[in-house]
Amino acid sequence: MPAEAAGARPVGFIGLGNMGVPMVANLVRAGHPVVAFDVSADARDRAVAVGARVVPTAHRVAEAADTVILMLPNSTIVTDVVHGLAGALSDRSRLVDMSSSEPLRTRELAEELAPAGVRLVDAPVSGGVAGAEAGRLTIMAGGDPADLAAVEPVLEALGRVVRVGPVGAGHAVKALNNLLSATHLWITAEAMTVGERFGLDPAVMLEVFNGSSGRSGSTETKYPRYILPGSFDSGFGLRLMLKDMQIATRLAEQVGAPSVLGEHAVERWDSAAQALDPSADHTRIAAWVAEG
Repeated sequence: MPAEAAGARPVGFIGLGNMGVPMVANLVRAGHPVVAFDVSADARDRAVAVGARVVPTAHRVAEAADTVILMLPNSTIVTDVVHGLAGALSDRSRLVDMSSSEPLRTRELAEELAPAGVRLVDAPVSGGVAGAEAGRLTIMAGGDPADLAAVEPVLEALGRVVRVGPVGAGHAVKALNNLLSATHLWITAEAMTVGERFGLDPAVMLEVFNGSSGRSGSTETKYPRYILPGSFDSGFGLRLMLKDMQIATRLAEQVGAPSVLGEHAVERWDSAAQALDPSADHTRIAAWVAEG
């Protein structure tokens, strides 16, 4: 029997952007009643259209739901929103931060919430808007095993859950994944540009790369879907990618690990971010590299 029909308490959802609304739609399809909020009226309307009950404040979300998903731009906003939930959270509350947040700040927030019995799980995602729409996200979940077990039935409506370690581990591996992804995309753009100027067919190059050791998410997905057709519409912004890269290189500094190529990649992506429109999709980097 669907959770809503059984009278279960709803899942809360705060942050209804490009990823949030399709994630809400999948929760509703899986039978989870959803109570949601976003500062954007348009986002709230889109959430209503996919079956969520929208309330006027984030505080009201936390009052209505024991499990509250956060899908927000950065750690500072996450912390501000969580502090604004004071009084609505209880020892039944589990916050699931699915944003791309900073790992050490996530751990600090979890420690701050612990004395009140509020549990924090970090569960950022990979897969983009297409993965969110299809319910096929990879979800990198960090937290206490009991808390992860409690929220997994909700997260499984959104994709494949991979337990990656204690709280903060999810945000760490997500940032590191995107540092890899961004670096792959940049060097792929350079290689493709060299080949095209030499006279090679881009589709043939991709066929070779994808059957060889040069393959990556950039050659298998980003080039054929978003770059060669010229749509540049993966749904993940260039500046969001840069933010995740900076989280990863900052983490390297914090733990005393080398990040020579990572820092250089951040510098190059920052140059592109300054030159391109603030709303540019991250796949637009390939055209910018080719023009350089």
